[in-house]
Amino acid sequence: MRIYGFLAKKVGDLTVKYSNFPESYVKRSYEQVYWKNPTNYPQYPKKQIARKHYRFTTNRPWTAQFAMQNERNNLRKKVFVEPIAEWSFFKGDRVEILVGKDKGKQGIVSQVIQERNWVIVEGLNTHLRVVGKDEKKKFPGITIQSEAPLLVTTDVKLVDPETLKPTEIEWRFTEEGDKVRVSMASSRIIPIPKTAEETMDFKSKAVYVENVEKDTTNDDATKVTFAPKLRTFEMDIMEEMGIKEDRVPAKSYWY
Repeated sequence: MRIYGFLAKKVGDLTVKYSNFPESYVKRSYEQVYWKNPTNYPQYPKKQIARKHYRFTTNRPWTAQFAMQNERNNLRKKVFVEPIAEWSFFKGDRVEILVGKDKGKQGIVSQVIQERNWVIVEGLNTHLRVVGKDEKKKFPGITIQSEAPLLVTTDVKLVDPETLKPTEIEWRFTEEGDKVRVSMASSRIIPIPKTAEETMDFKSKAVYVENVEKDTTNDDATKVTFAPKLRTFEMDIMEEMGIKEDRVPAKSYWY
């Protein structure tokens, strides 16, 4: 998959914020390195053979399903993603579907996949699929209703909170300097839903309570706990434990 613009540098802001994982962990979890030079030998240049383009789907990049879909021998057609300068859709937004069997229906965005310009609308644009089918055991499987993703560029539009009709939006700044979404039809501000702040740890930043035993508080983060010294790790341990070296090393010769 080829990603343009700001998406080429990282996996996607909303994906990282939703998971509350560090960006370095997300990149490391889906990275596929097939060969690289040893790092502990300075005479070797830093070279490696790794996968450059990934196929992003509804599975999160750190999951096993994502790794299976991006196996080395899994050749699939390339996907080209249209670049979007400013992302305007968030989890919890009310949108109207413009295509398909649910055209004209409105729903709530339950998931955002920024890497493919996708949103999933809760209960709409669904299809049936069979899970767990086993012909040997003669088990027909379970039929479930699955929500298919929709393109934000052509398939959905945000709903104006005043007219309850789909509208184009643009980003503007308020007198206080806050960046907001404004409806082009009614000039009304479309606020970003609170559900967009949800992560694995909390539903809202305002109600999150720090765990003193596990969380690093702001006071702890500013404390200096390491003082650099011109000594080895073994020398630090010996000083801490009160060990004094009184042995005389044997003479050695280089020739």
